[in-house]
Amino acid sequence: MLIGCRSVLAAITGIDGAGKGHVTAQLVQILQANGVRAAAVNVDGWLNLPDRRFDPSNPAKHFYLHAIRFDEMFAQLVLPLRDRRSIRCEVEYAEETAVAYRRHVYQFEDLDVILLEGIFLLKQAFQSYYDLSCWIDCSFDTALKRAIARGQERLSPEDTTRAYRTIYFPAQEIHFRRDLPQAAATMIFNNDTRARKSNGRARRNANSRPHGS
Repeated sequence: MLIGCRSVLAAITGIDGAGKGHVTAQLVQILQANGVRAAAVNVDGWLNLPDRRFDPSNPAKHFYLHAIRFDEMFAQLVLPLRDRRSIRCEVEYAEETAVAYRRHVYQFEDLDVILLEGIFLLKQAFQSYYDLSCWIDCSFDTALKRAIARGQERLSPEDTTRAYRTIYFPAQEIHFRRDLPQAAATMIFNNDTRARKSNGRARRNANSRPHGS
């Protein structure tokens, strides 16, 4: 699905810890190996700083509303890049552990496909922006184990568990109720190995039962 005058914009989204970045990197490699000019954009660079991103008085809802500077991201980078295929822009950028912004230059040339990767991309206000969207499906339990293993925010396992259970997962539940992201996605990819194994066992058990039982 290539659109001659502009880039294809695809959203790769799911809960925190679903494996969005890993899947996106693999897709970019596959597309490039097949001659498609593709690049990934991670929304984490557009995080608000912690004093804006978090609020202990209403942690989940505040994070859902204020985690990411979506309006700036779409206006300064994503939509101009989609429409023009190329861009060079300097923006304020923040990693997850940053307490101050740094200047960062995005530069892309003549892209066929943009893979925009991150949380909350299927909020209702953004759904019309995309040509394609993929929900990376994963259980909260599996996502939490991945988050503890990667230690991305430099938190202890106990603090990671607390953050995910009080902020990130409840914020995703708000996303589910308000935006119905799985229903809005044009495709769903199961990236939960435990679920795949469970489903595989269920299928094998069903196939081994005598007919009529």
